[in-house]
Amino acid sequence: MRRATALFAALAALALAAGCSLGGSSEEAYVVEDCTRADFGGHSVARIWDEALLASIRRDTPAPTVHARNLFHVSAAMWDAWAAYDPRAAGLFVTEKHAADDIQAAREAALSYAAYRVLLHRYSYASGLEQTFEQLAGTMESLCYRLDYTETEGDSPAALGNRIAATVIARAADDGANEALRYAAPGYRPVNPPLVVDEPGAAMRDPSRWQPLALAKIVAQNGLPVPGRVQAFVGPQWGEVRGFALPPARDGMPIDPGPAPRLDDGRTSDEFKRTALEIVRYSSQLDPSDGVRMEIGPAGRGGNALGTNDGEGHELNPATGRPYEPNVVARGDFARALAEYWADGPDSETPPGHWNTIANEVSDRPELEHRIGGTGPVVDRLEWDVKLYLALNGAVHDAAVAAWGAKAYYDSARPISMIRYLGSKGQSSDPDGPSYHPDGLPLERGLVEVVTRASSRSGERHAALAGHVGEIAIRAWAGFPDDPVAEASGVRWIRAVEWVPYQLPTFVTPAFAGYVSGHSTFSRAAAEVMTAFTGSSYFPGGIHELPVPAGWLKIERGPSTDFTFQWATYFDAADDAGRSRLYMGIHISPDDFAGRRLGSQCGKDAWELARRYYEGAV
Repeated sequence: MRRATALFAALAALALAAGCSLGGSSEEAYVVEDCTRADFGGHSVARIWDEALLASIRRDTPAPTVHARNLFHVSAAMWDAWAAYDPRAAGLFVTEKHAADDIQAAREAALSYAAYRVLLHRYSYASGLEQTFEQLAGTMESLCYRLDYTETEGDSPAALGNRIAATVIARAADDGANEALRYAAPGYRPVNPPLVVDEPGAAMRDPSRWQPLALAKIVAQNGLPVPGRVQAFVGPQWGEVRGFALPPARDGMPIDPGPAPRLDDGRTSDEFKRTALEIVRYSSQLDPSDGVRMEIGPAGRGGNALGTNDGEGHELNPATGRPYEPNVVARGDFARALAEYWADGPDSETPPGHWNTIANEVSDRPELEHRIGGTGPVVDRLEWDVKLYLALNGAVHDAAVAAWGAKAYYDSARPISMIRYLGSKGQSSDPDGPSYHPDGLPLERGLVEVVTRASSRSGERHAALAGHVGEIAIRAWAGFPDDPVAEASGVRWIRAVEWVPYQLPTFVTPAFAGYVSGHSTFSRAAAEVMTAFTGSSYFPGGIHELPVPAGWLKIERGPSTDFTFQWATYFDAADDAGRSRLYMGIHISPDDFAGRRLGSQCGKDAWELARRYYEGAV
């Protein structure tokens, strides 16, 4: 019965988008009689819908651009419903003003119908749609609202919510996302032929440009199969999508971060090779048995200047006035866990949604006073949440548009292509040495070396590569183990042309260009909003902690012991999100640093525009 009801509601939502109206017009017609609301544990109705949206994202195929857009549009719909009952606040899509005897109840009803209808529309073709429809219908029922109330005319809160949803759906239909064709972008063609991951090397027409991967089987990070065996660039049109606080796009980009390094550019060719070498170094640090231990807490990490990793940590916790406690763990455990945590793997809400979960956890912290911007009166949770979601999800939506605009315009290579291509050419450090080529990998003793007869003799460091004298060997993560539950591959000497990122063999690297890093852009944008919205760059209590139990990893066995991630500030967490992609081997540092800078601008601009909507000054 629930399934049939949800499907009917979905059809009604589509009818609304076309301007149709079904149902009665009574002020109370949308309320289920003799119904008792569920206990939401003190959470606001806006929070309930945000959680429902995050659950819908987790069931669907990971697509950070699409889900960032959905987060923003649902948040904007909820904001418009709240703002309609505030004499000063300005709506985004609908600017109506209404009065009500019970403003809180009216807001909750309008907000719920708006969120419900937009979500039904957006996830009507998504993976897991049956479970999503059932959850959305169940949420409405738990709030004692009728599913079949689809009236759009009149002053009832439900009709207002339905109008808001219809307006959001209609206005977004031509925003550049190509929603009608399921976000397809048929005009993009990669310049490079596919890289067959199971075969050594990387044949490239342009080694600085993106190369799709050919895999025996492609599976999304949350376990959903992806049709085909060759990657298709996801979202190359996204730079033209209408944002929140972004300027209009030029050349497909609303903000130009400047060019990525290129191998054929004399000014940046050394940087191109150096950053590939840097990723080999990160890969060499994924072995928890190497004996290296590191401080991973605020006492020794964090406090970076924007676009750098120059920080040396924080001297004191501002909430306690005391130094942060040491937190020393095996480097290989930390590096692998950091990569997997921020990768948003199984049950992923993707990076934009991940920052919603962080924001929700912060909002629940007892140390936090709910003062917008850290000043003024304490507000109720509904006002706090709708204002937070508007700013936060406006920022991550803009981050998606800005980052993917740069990805499509600069179309830059991923590390798997860079390292394999450079390694196939030889070494570029010693013109008088063996296997020299100006486009080869730089040499570094103990990390990148040429295999020689002497080095490959029995008992020597390259003994396993005895049949590959003259080739380039790198000391790096050895690849996906046969039994990831029981085995960890560790680090050893391998052929550069066979290197793979720290990833599952059915995924390997995301299906779009590297520059700039989406994780870095999303995370810095969110960190800017969280800092401005709460009035402090520090997490409540001066620290945010996440336990990592032994054996938690999915790619291989580990970590070897329990430990805890710790971040003092939102910026520290955001920087680790970007850096995690270097440990994973799917970005280079220019991708990361440029993404952080781009995200900073998106976050600051979104916050300033959101404040204007709060104040009715748009």
